[in-house]
Amino acid sequence: MPTVSVNRELLFKTLGKSYTDEEFDELCFQYGLEVDDIVDDPEKGMTYKIEVGANRYDLLCIEGIARSLSVYLGKESLPRYQLVTAKDPQKNRLIVKPDTARVRPYVVGAVLRGMTFTQAVYDSFIDLQDKLHQNLARKRTLVAIGTHDLDTITGPFIYDARPPTDISFVPLNQTQEIRADKMLEMFSHDSHLKEYVPIIKDKPVYPVITDQKGVVLSLPPIINGNHSKITLKTRNVFIECTATDKHKAQIVLDTLVCMFSGYCDQPFTAEPVEVEYPSGEKLQYPALRYVQQEASVDYCNKLAGVEESAESMCKLLTSMSLNAKPNGEGKIVVDVPPTRYDVLHECDIAEDFAVAYGFDKLAADLRMPPTNTIGQEFELNYLSDKLRLLLSQNNYTEAATFSLCSKADMGERMRVSLEDKPWVRVGNPKTAECEAVRINLLPGILKTIAANKHVALPIRLFEVSDIVLRNKCAATTRGTGARNHRFLCAVNYNVRGGMEVIQGLLDNIMIALKVPFADQDNARGYTLEGKDYPSYFPGFCGDVLINGVVVGQIGLVHPEVITNFNLNNPAAALELNLEKVLEVTNFGHC
Repeated sequence: MPTVSVNRELLFKTLGKSYTDEEFDELCFQYGLEVDDIVDDPEKGMTYKIEVGANRYDLLCIEGIARSLSVYLGKESLPRYQLVTAKDPQKNRLIVKPDTARVRPYVVGAVLRGMTFTQAVYDSFIDLQDKLHQNLARKRTLVAIGTHDLDTITGPFIYDARPPTDISFVPLNQTQEIRADKMLEMFSHDSHLKEYVPIIKDKPVYPVITDQKGVVLSLPPIINGNHSKITLKTRNVFIECTATDKHKAQIVLDTLVCMFSGYCDQPFTAEPVEVEYPSGEKLQYPALRYVQQEASVDYCNKLAGVEESAESMCKLLTSMSLNAKPNGEGKIVVDVPPTRYDVLHECDIAEDFAVAYGFDKLAADLRMPPTNTIGQEFELNYLSDKLRLLLSQNNYTEAATFSLCSKADMGERMRVSLEDKPWVRVGNPKTAECEAVRINLLPGILKTIAANKHVALPIRLFEVSDIVLRNKCAATTRGTGARNHRFLCAVNYNVRGGMEVIQGLLDNIMIALKVPFADQDNARGYTLEGKDYPSYFPGFCGDVLINGVVVGQIGLVHPEVITNFNLNNPAAALELNLEKVLEVTNFGHC
């Protein structure tokens, strides 16, 4: 959850009252916030570090916190944010060129006219942009904000994408003009900007925003131009947000406008910017929409465990910056402002009602439950924990590998064809390492060994965890189309394969499960049956059977698999399906 640093004296001045640290901590608690720390900074003075919800973008700056607390305390009413007629509509335009679709297709904009900057306001303005970049904008990959002194540039503005060799300008706080490709090389070593450079560095074209005269405003999502930088003397601010997600861009822009339009000559107003796309589509920003949403009084009372009237509920919601009115049908109508994009459902309204009512006032339900049951540990988890202890006692170290992996790890490197395997594909994966859910545990352990080759041999690792397989049976998948299966995998990696070592571990497991070895005198029990598998060396692998049911495999890992995972010593492996083991042994609590 994000933490916002707020100057205590400035905050109390805005609230119109001074509080002790204990009193302010209690006020934050009542509003649903938390004072994480109090820091006495010699330069900035006493500072509160306030922890806010990750979805409350309106509380990421002192302006939002002070305004929300003032409304909560009844010291001011919730402002009405609105658009006003642009001073020069033709200049308040953003023309999008076709090539932007190759790198960063969307842009939104707004104008804040007649702003008054102080050093504190300026610092908060920059800090909110940083918070939004790190939080909602996912480190500028989804949205990048640019703010400019409107009086230094001339609209309409052009949003284009050009080869890096065709873009040259003086970047922010620099004095010399630099070509875009060399600029990114320079910023690759900058502590603040280097994490953003890979977003566009390998693209054939770079996004760029210019004014009518060709002056470069910004190179999104890296840096603004020095020509249009904002100073304390700036009166009119042009805001542009380029994005790969249009909705997120709208949220970011509305949040910035709502938080700082209060410093305009005409408070809580903004001038619209018209965005014209190559298709001819024209959109106006910022949105600043108020959305009416209905909520049932009974539903909100039930979730909170109270019995409040519609009028009382509306009063409490209004204190949480949600104007609400009863509609006479057992429901209330909430006017959701553009600062509250987190309100998506009736349950969000119920949550704000519960916060305003006071979590500390909610009565505890002391009634006895209508049923009498005796709880016990889930048998599969009980078996898993017992086997973890057993394997650690056998000198095996537990590993915890990732559930997501690449197709190559499960297929090519394991010498397995995935065409006939019921594996689960991840939609729109961020990297190739996360494009599928694992169908066995062995690849993860082999990768772990490869990352620890500097450790003295032998390396003996095990993992007890879930794999995922497709399953069309709704009764066992709950509509997901896939089901988890609990597996155990153990690997002995040494200068010799050590098949006898891994088989000795299997014997110990079976002794712990009280499963005898099946022979001519005892048909029930466990046995091994030779069978070749692509991932194992032919003739040195087979199935593990309990009472005639295959519950796993054991064998020497194939040399090609060893090589594919950058290993240089042989390995023996054991893999068991613990659900089948539990089913055929009836292992339970002892």
